[in-house]
Amino acid sequence: MKCPPLTITFLGTGTSSGVPMIGCTCEVCTSADKKDNRLRSSILVQSPTTTFVVDTTPDFRYQMLRAGVKNLDAVLFTHPHKDHIAGLDDVRAYNYLQQRTMPVYASQMTIDGLMREFAYAFADKRYPGVPQIELNSITDAPFFIGDIPVQPITVWHLRMPVYGFRFGSFTYITDANRIDAAEREKIRGSHTMVLNALRNEPHISHFTLQEAMTVVRELEVPHAYFTHISHQLGLQAAVNADLPQGMELAYDGLVLRFDAQVSRTHM
Repeated sequence: MKCPPLTITFLGTGTSSGVPMIGCTCEVCTSADKKDNRLRSSILVQSPTTTFVVDTTPDFRYQMLRAGVKNLDAVLFTHPHKDHIAGLDDVRAYNYLQQRTMPVYASQMTIDGLMREFAYAFADKRYPGVPQIELNSITDAPFFIGDIPVQPITVWHLRMPVYGFRFGSFTYITDANRIDAAEREKIRGSHTMVLNALRNEPHISHFTLQEAMTVVRELEVPHAYFTHISHQLGLQAAVNADLPQGMELAYDGLVLRFDAQVSRTHM
């Protein structure tokens, strides 16, 4: 599927507790480097005519304000864990400004979770002002949001299936600790890959930094950014200094552009 020029903005790159974590005084949580401050993980995907977010974190409202997102065409979800869906209520602002419902794309499992968490938005009798949401169930079949092609990639978060997504030459995966062989083939050929790398110590449902690096090498993706980062991983500058060429930690506000030439800026 042909993909238009894309701009990817990292709205958040932290794990479920964010960084700094409440009550923590470690060197990461007290760092003066803004790149060590991480909201919950989400990205903004934009073409010249389409804008959508992947996940609405508990920080969604502030992420939209910080990035200056005036118009939003859709929301795409990876899975129904709270740190990825909790901000959905705040699409109300876009309902009001754009005078239309908000299309939401998610697996049926995630849709079921949204309907439980935000039951008031789907009730037969709805209180005025609740978010207006149009649910669209997706499978592993490719589809479009506006003019942007979306290829779902099923990964495993322990025993929970989670969707990663490929948009043209860019692949985004969060909350994974295993990717089956058939799904890995959907990633091959990507120019850039984003993958979760929680910390250095083993975790029951997330890749460690070393495990994430191994996946990138095995798939021969030339450029990789790591996200869903815990304060336990270490300082941004120190970790990046030890990473091989072509791999680095993402940070909030990082902007990637994909067209004839790939570039990187900061919002």
